[in-house]
Amino acid sequence: MKSLGSTRWVALLVLLFGASVGHAVEYVSVSESNAILYDAPSIKAKKLFVVNRYMPFEQIITLDSWVKVRDRSGGLYWVEKRVLSNKRYVFALLLLLDVRAEPDSGSPRLFQVRRQVALERIESTGTGWIKVRHQDGNMGYVRSTEVWGG
Repeated sequence: MKSLGSTRWVALLVLLFGASVGHAVEYVSVSESNAILYDAPSIKAKKLFVVNRYMPFEQIITLDSWVKVRDRSGGLYWVEKRVLSNKRYVFALLLLLDVRAEPDSGSPRLFQVRRQVALERIESTGTGWIKVRHQDGNMGYVRSTEVWGG
């Protein structure tokens, strides 16, 4: 068998390993007071749901003025791009979510929020915790596994 040249070999490795590397999950949120979710990328498509401001979605694909999104239950929908923002919000998944002073479960609880309450995502600590801000301005940390949109 004839050996590949070093340039070809490197190119082959890049293609093989590059194809297996996943892309980072991108999230968007509703920036208008509400947004309509459709079953296809057209205002003539079937209207499925209306969602409120700050609702986070995983962005799947963007086509001109439409974005295909996934909600926390895995449902796929189309939404007009103009009603979305790259500003990140997360929703509490627990009945009551503790927001802590530091990214540690032993840290004092600053406040609690109920399920589906939106918190602005400030940053990830890289340790399984996310720094968040409540609409009243209070900030703290939540576990990334206890929120959607992280």
